[in-house]
Amino acid sequence: MKKSEVSFEEAMEKLEKIVADLEKGDLTLDKSVENFKEGIEISQYCSKKLDEAEKSITILLKDKDGNVKEEDFEA
Repeated sequence: MKKSEVSFEEAMEKLEKIVADLEKGDLTLDKSVENFKEGIEISQYCSKKLDEAEKSITILLKDKDGNVKEEDFEA
């Protein structure tokens, strides 16, 4: 899975599948470790995408005179 070609939603679906497979406990130790490593990479990718989205969000607010102004979103 090339992360640069995958949407956030696709990455999350892949991560959910990895978690489900690991929770089943049917995988070999080697396959479990491989999936775990891939899951960590996908998790980091998703976290980065969320951080980028948060930085780009702005909130439009009206001031007391009814004028709309932009402010950076702060979580």
